[in-house]
Amino acid sequence: QVEFVESGGGLVQPGGSLRLSCAASTYTASVRAIGWFRQAPGKEPEGPLAISSGDYIEYADSVKGRFAISRDNAKNTVYLQMNNLKPEDTGLYYCAGASHSQWLLVGKPAYRGQGTQVTVSS
Repeated sequence: QVEFVESGGGLVQPGGSLRLSCAASTYTASVRAIGWFRQAPGKEPEGPLAISSGDYIEYADSVKGRFAISRDNAKNTVYLQMNNLKPEDTGLYYCAGASHSQWLLVGKPAYRGQGTQVTVSS
């Protein structure tokens, strides 16, 4: 069993930045790939916005050039640096893990966290 705990969300003005953290209770082969997703109120989950799996990194077009995913394996933590935030980036952001990135791409992670709220508003 792997638990994820996200943090770092909050209220930010358009154009601002936030860095989200995703702390895993442990890293196993079942969560070799970790990705970030988001869900806006009343909408279906969107993502993965970004995936990190070994040396493989991929971004959704909607965040490419603005968001950056990184990992600190010593801390079992994955980060999402979000820059130039827009109102449409508002939502509950959560991380999820799977044995392979393909499972994240089809929306079938093995584990996910509860999320952290990001609100972009002036």
